[in-house]
Amino acid sequence: METTQNSKLQRAPRLIVSGGGTGGHIFPAIAIADAFKRRHPDAEILFVGAKGRMEMERVPQAGYPIEGLWISGFKRELTLDNLSFPFKLISSLYKAKQILKRFQPDIVVGVGGFASGPTMRKATELGIPVVIQEQNSFPGVTNKIVAPKAAKICVAYENMDRWFPSDKIVLTGNPLRNNVVSIEGKHDEGARFFGLDPEKPVILLVGGSQGALGINKGISAKLAMFKDTDCQLIWQTGKHYIDQAQQEIKELGLEEKVKPVVFIDRMDLAYASADVVISRAGAMSISELSLVGKAVVFVPLPTAAEDHQTKNAQSLVDKDAAILVKNDETSEKLLPTVFELLNNKERIKTMQDNIAKFARPNAAEDIVNELDKLL
Repeated sequence: METTQNSKLQRAPRLIVSGGGTGGHIFPAIAIADAFKRRHPDAEILFVGAKGRMEMERVPQAGYPIEGLWISGFKRELTLDNLSFPFKLISSLYKAKQILKRFQPDIVVGVGGFASGPTMRKATELGIPVVIQEQNSFPGVTNKIVAPKAAKICVAYENMDRWFPSDKIVLTGNPLRNNVVSIEGKHDEGARFFGLDPEKPVILLVGGSQGALGINKGISAKLAMFKDTDCQLIWQTGKHYIDQAQQEIKELGLEEKVKPVVFIDRMDLAYASADVVISRAGAMSISELSLVGKAVVFVPLPTAAEDHQTKNAQSLVDKDAAILVKNDETSEKLLPTVFELLNNKERIKTMQDNIAKFARPNAAEDIVNELDKLL
């Protein structure tokens, strides 16, 4: 055993990062890999994702190899897809074991998503240390199942001992992409980038990479409110709503005040421009907004697993660090709530100060510290 351990330490460390499905899983996974690579330039890093999911494209773009498992989620309602689930699971467990035996990682990190379950399960069976990175205040089913056999569990919220063994929990926060949260001194540049007046207040609406239908409808319902205010809006609509948004803006003559975009590539400039942000309550969005210290109105996605977005948002609302508007109340309440907030500078300052307390700028490095202890 001693000889095996010494031979491991003499070669470059090998890390597998598994999971994905959404940007909320993929971007922290890449941030962890980047931090590990900075610490260990000679490290070999392999990603394991789910075939057909966005990680199969985004991870190679970030410069890392990835292998795909034939796996998808089990739907709660009765569907034809569920009939293939047992076969997908067996296939994925087999392939995950083959990948692990071939690559021989020193550690496996699971970030959540379909592929992380089979990979972490087989790693624990093979005696490879597993580290879970849980982004949300309410953990996914896979992470809860694997937790008892994990070496460490890196979390972004307090009181996670309700779900995980307390002696394995490390509060690290969620690792973020540095280019997104670096906003210092970029306010005027952001205003120019989006065609805004830098002297007038700005609302930023980000509903996720595909847009958010409930939020978009809420904006459309009260869009005329912008006619009687100096406020401006950066509106990330998603590709399915952009045409409708542009038509509504044109009909109301609001082209100077409301700027619709399908997707925001320069989130740093968007955050730098914004006085108030409207956002879904995904864990990574919350982590970014905490680090940039913005007053935010959350509209949680009601169909998120176990309603975890509402739980995420509520943890900030309880500390007066955010406001929550329900998805089915956006048409009536969203913009009136935002305009009321914009007229209360003292409340904005309080919310900015309180949300900043949730920020953990060194999350990726702290997670790598835990990986190094296991190495």
